[in-house]
Amino acid sequence: MAWLNYHHLYYFWTVAREGSIARATQKLHLTQPTISAQIKALEESLGEPLFSRTGRKLVLTDVGQVAYRYAEEIFSLGRELQDVLAGQPTGRPVRFNVGIADQVPKLLAHRLLAPVLSLPEPVHLSCREDRPARLFAELSTHALDLVLTDAPITSEAKVRAFNHPLGETGVSVFGTAPLAEKYRRGFPGSLTGAPFLLPTEGTSLRRSLEEWFERARIRPAVIGEFSDSALLKVFGMGGVGLFAAPTAIAADIRRQYEVRVVGELEGVREAFYAVTVERRLRHPAVVSISEAARHRLFT
Repeated sequence: MAWLNYHHLYYFWTVAREGSIARATQKLHLTQPTISAQIKALEESLGEPLFSRTGRKLVLTDVGQVAYRYAEEIFSLGRELQDVLAGQPTGRPVRFNVGIADQVPKLLAHRLLAPVLSLPEPVHLSCREDRPARLFAELSTHALDLVLTDAPITSEAKVRAFNHPLGETGVSVFGTAPLAEKYRRGFPGSLTGAPFLLPTEGTSLRRSLEEWFERARIRPAVIGEFSDSALLKVFGMGGVGLFAAPTAIAADIRRQYEVRVVGELEGVREAFYAVTVERRLRHPAVVSISEAARHRLFT
């Protein structure tokens, strides 16, 4: 069995934290060739490069990012062990790593995750936003405990994970006060020719909206497309165009973005999922998210 050299791992971790070998030499009181040789030995034992060079900067590779997260946890536990043996209380919270698919509304993610910070056991919440495929890959390596998404994981992802439906909601159209007043009359037919902001193609909400427009024979004037749902709403707040968002967080959207509801799109529904590697939910933080969704958000 091959054993991990923790001295090599510590040097790698220090370089990653400091951002360069030059700064790590000051921290470790070692020469640059010594540190470089130790990192090279670690890369050879793992069989993968941990850094790539962009100009004069060292950048963590995908494998390097995984190794860094584990190293962070390992040396954090080491510090805790020292505190315990010294008789000091650690107060160490449970780390909870969450991936949020980029099209999940930030307000909705906040509503789902807020109960985690009120659990009896202290929790250190770490959130990362990215494309679902990348998040599912990190879930498979246990770098994430949970992925929040607006579409279930499928067999195409080639990741052994399970969908836990959180609930579904209707979809409403929002706009600034002048736009809402103008297009509320005759809604939804009034949306033909109306300036509209859409999520990018390939997203669940975009498909639902396009299918609804097709059925209702409505052709809005698409002003812009956005991969970031929060940026889309900021443009909507600026009066550029109307936009669609989950009805479940309508009050939050009205308050934060200073917009009004034009109307709800009949027959359009948006669902949200918690994806984990567990078939049954056991993690107390994940259970709290599921209960908050069922009893407070998607009632």
